[in-house]
Amino acid sequence: MNFRKGRAHEEPEINLIPFIDVLLVILIFLMMTTTYNRFAELQINLPEASAEQSTDRPNLINVAVDANNKYAINNAAVPFDGVQGFAQSLKRAAGDNKEPIIAISADAAASHQSVINIMESARLAGFSQISFTTQAKGGR
Repeated sequence: MNFRKGRAHEEPEINLIPFIDVLLVILIFLMMTTTYNRFAELQINLPEASAEQSTDRPNLINVAVDANNKYAINNAAVPFDGVQGFAQSLKRAAGDNKEPIIAISADAAASHQSVINIMESARLAGFSQISFTTQAKGGR
């Protein structure tokens, strides 16, 4: 017994209007609760120093690297034979200083890896104070 003999099957439809209404309400909620920060307007007043630059630095070790990845410690050329070997060279240059300042002077064309090698060697040598040297624009 088929009572629906002459009727065609109706395809079920999904009504999207309630879904769109819910999404609009969520969008409005997110827009109203979002906080906006303006970091570009952050005002920082940096401290100023009037003291002259100290010329006496007994705990300073100058480490230089050029564009050809040649290393020097205190203006003396040192071959780079791995991070461990360079760490031993830094320890020899430090002598009795337990906590020297490592001043890295890297050429602008030097690779990042060469600077990282110096920093890793300083860490292995037990030296935690690292500084980078720069020069003023237009001259030495």
